[in-house]
Amino acid sequence: MSENVPVRCPACRRTHAFPPPAYPCPCGAPVVPPVLRGAPAEPITHRTWTDAWVTVRCAACGRRDQWPQPELGCPCGMVLRVPVRPAAHPPHQQGAPGSAPPSAGCTASATGVSPAAPAHPPLPRTAAPPRPAFRPVTIRTARDAVTTAARYLRWLGFRDVVQPDERPAASAYGVDLRGRGLVAQVDPTTRPTSLRAVECLWLNGLAAGARGVAFSLAGYAPEARRRADGVGLPLFVMDLTGAPQPVNGAADELLAGGA
Repeated sequence: MSENVPVRCPACRRTHAFPPPAYPCPCGAPVVPPVLRGAPAEPITHRTWTDAWVTVRCAACGRRDQWPQPELGCPCGMVLRVPVRPAAHPPHQQGAPGSAPPSAGCTASATGVSPAAPAHPPLPRTAAPPRPAFRPVTIRTARDAVTTAARYLRWLGFRDVVQPDERPAASAYGVDLRGRGLVAQVDPTTRPTSLRAVECLWLNGLAAGARGVAFSLAGYAPEARRRADGVGLPLFVMDLTGAPQPVNGAADELLAGGA
């Protein structure tokens, strides 16, 4: 398991113990981005897919691959980009640059050994019922974001979580996921989720007699956070590693108690 790195939010000055994510190299070894200790984290105000990736070299086989840049969702609502040391060029070895040399380690995935997955915030001591650790899936597209949110909601205990067959084309604030007693919205855009989006989700939940849950890749506008806190709507942020994190009290309660 990678060692936690202190990361300070420039907005609220809160310092977090950040566990760098681990990614599965094709050789079977976990690849951990080398986070720069002491380097200031940057708030993400505009997100592009091309800028959200970082090159990391596997220490076991020397392979260089593109992986999501580590991010941290602060409870104040900011999503922070955690700086990473640029990947060093691998030492000269036989074969094409960046290719993994044949070794016993390269057969780890074929033998059923699961590589390490990104760490997930630990459940509070009061959490019940106990759940296994959530297994994140790397987010590369908007569809991946919806799929990750569905997996996370099932992990929380919601049943029959599915994506509706149709979503009104004229509305940007429809329901992306439904389940037993649940409606959820997933915002994969590069802008913070708006107040209107939060209000529409809450009203959809009232109309369906269900609980609303929101997921966002870019965080939430301050007025959206305040309205969600006022109506008890759980808000989660997702980074590109696919590990949702709660950003308000209602989300903390949902994580602790489950569906």
